Amino acid sequence: MKVIICGAGQVGFHIAKHLSDQRNDVTVIDRSEELVRQISDSLDVQGLVGHASDPAMLAKANASEAELIVAVTQSDEVNMVACQVAHSIFNVPKKIARIRNQSYLKTKWADLFTRKALPIDVIISPEIEVAAALARRLQVPGAFNMLPFVDGRVRVIGMHLDADCPVVDTPLRQLTELFPNLRTTVMAVIRGQKVFVPTGRDQLQVGDDIYISVDRELTQRTMAVFGHQEKEARRVTIVGGGNIGEALAQRLEADQPGIILKLIELDEARATQLAESLKSTLVINGDALSREILIEANMEETETIVTVADDDEVNILASLLAKRMGCSRAITLMNNPIYGTLVGSIGIDVALDPRETTVSSIVQHMRRGRIRDLQSIREGQAEIIEAEVIESSTLVGKTIRELRMHNEVRVGMIVRGDEAINPVADTKFEAGDRVVLLVLTGSVEKLEKQFTARVDFF
Repeated sequence: MKVIICGAGQVGFHIAKHLSDQRNDVTVIDRSEELVRQISDSLDVQGLVGHASDPAMLAKANASEAELIVAVTQSDEVNMVACQVAHSIFNVPKKIARIRNQSYLKTKWADLFTRKALPIDVIISPEIEVAAALARRLQVPGAFNMLPFVDGRVRVIGMHLDADCPVVDTPLRQLTELFPNLRTTVMAVIRGQKVFVPTGRDQLQVGDDIYISVDRELTQRTMAVFGHQEKEARRVTIVGGGNIGEALAQRLEADQPGIILKLIELDEARATQLAESLKSTLVINGDALSREILIEANMEETETIVTVADDDEVNILASLLAKRMGCSRAITLMNNPIYGTLVGSIGIDVALDPRETTVSSIVQHMRRGRIRDLQSIREGQAEIIEAEVIESSTLVGKTIRELRMHNEVRVGMIVRGDEAINPVADTKFEAGDRVVLLVLTGSVEKLEKQFTARVDFF
């Protein structure tokens, strides 16, 4: 696939890496010579210095041959114009733009992004995506990630294994014998910095991070098996009243009406605006690094603090101060990936990297075959995918064993009609199945072909 990426910042870099690792033809355009040099030296991509919305620059990038343009510069307006130029002059089939300004996304302006106006096929709002990701983490206490699939019926949950986990040092094949009613699959293990697909012989170790698939209704019971019995937080404090903090508060007000929600915002004018727009959230104007403000927020009785200020250091320090004062759990937004390696050692329970959330949102719109949903994990080392088995697929009638991708793919759950199936090696695929699976990034293209139609079917 020929892809043009406008913007060589952190998100642009990771999208380029993701696509180039899968042998796509990628060109990256950015105004910064330094960023273009870095991305050209690090990845197998073509880097061009210039304005992403300039027709001459897009022509130099061979936009007429591109199947996709992804506009993720720092300017919403440049992203929109780049998509417009790509459509009007070069007839690029698919156009994705990152839009940060929430004003553009208001319902009353919905006609703005149409083929007759600004022909953008997919709009990614990082703030909304991150707020949704944070809300999901609040739904499953003890998880550092929760990803819903198949209309929410299946959950893929990431969790850390501590010394009190009852299934450490146990071969995975024995889990069914020990817990006969446990309908879950360990899809991936992260040990150190490596992600691998486990076999039945593998044993979980203290300190591992794992991803499991589970029927939504069995979430609490399954979490207990892996040593997590935390209760869902009913007292939550948000630090930072920017777009992410506001979107998260609005989502929690709508989805969890009984929650006791507070929001700390440093800027007085913004705090006043939030107090007027939010329905049941108590807005506190002040510095989240001030002990007096944290006392006012009753941090001693707060169950979870979610820090989403624009400054990583503020987020980290506010989280640590809150926990020292008695808060049970800290969920922290970290833009700088260097801080992510410190999470466990400094006492932060969950760190969210907004880049990974944004990259997942973009990459899922690039997949071929019947890929219905996709989430990238661990900086693109693996993807968790929901795919549909169509009647003409080569998979119909095959067993999981016949995929012959044992060390590359783990099928976590199959939803067939109203039934959620915890699959085994001899489980056969049927037309209409919705399959949730994990695949290592290097094998994504091979897997996609399995979910496309057979040539002889036509």
